[in-house]
Amino acid sequence: MTEYLNVGKIVNTQGLKGEVRVISQTDFPELRYKKGTILTLFQEKKEPVELTIKSHRKHKNFDIVTFEGHFSINDVEKYRDGILKVSKEKLTDLPENEFYYHQIIGLSVIDENDQELGKIKEILSPGANDVWVVQRPKKKDVLIPYIKSVVQSIDLENGVVHVEIPEGLIDDEN
Repeated sequence: MTEYLNVGKIVNTQGLKGEVRVISQTDFPELRYKKGTILTLFQEKKEPVELTIKSHRKHKNFDIVTFEGHFSINDVEKYRDGILKVSKEKLTDLPENEFYYHQIIGLSVIDENDQELGKIKEILSPGANDVWVVQRPKKKDVLIPYIKSVVQSIDLENGVVHVEIPEGLIDDEN
């Protein structure tokens, strides 16, 4: 059984020439939407459809994509609200110290005192660096910046991230 990872959601068409607007959920849009890349479209109550990327450009907060063999709005209108996914087999190996979101989400976070803070439940990309949202039992979530001074090591095999929390990052008084 092939496993798939979300790349983005088709939220609308763009113009009349078969372009679609995608809200991306991928850390590597330039890789995922590269000409010739095959993505699989999943829609409720429909068979998955394989689509080949023909072109890609950024527009505001969207990725604008066209697919081979789809020349007009009529060809892509039916794909609205569909989720574009990539099969895990098609993932490329990343350079050292780079990770896919799905590898990080779910890992346990251990602080410098060997105390477990919680588990990473989400990754935010607000700007210069990613921010990991750590869900803690019976406490507020903690936001941890993915920077060298904070994230000491990532051990995928054991499912653990070791961090050094700067003073003031965790505010437990509220």
